[in-house]
Amino acid sequence: MDHRLLEIIACPVCNGKLYFNQENQELICKPDALAFPLRDGIPVLLENEARSLNLEESKP
Repeated sequence: MDHRLLEIIACPVCNGKLYFNQENQELICKPDALAFPLRDGIPVLLENEARSLNLEESKP
């Protein structure tokens, strides 16, 4: 994931900062407890495509 892109991209739900999870290839929004997938290196920033984080994953 390009760090320059990560600086300008925001959560589509709350407009908050997203964090890249390299292991799962996802963009994480901790306030909304959502993980947005990357497909072929392209972020899929659709709320209906995101998965909900479990309690362990959503800890700060």
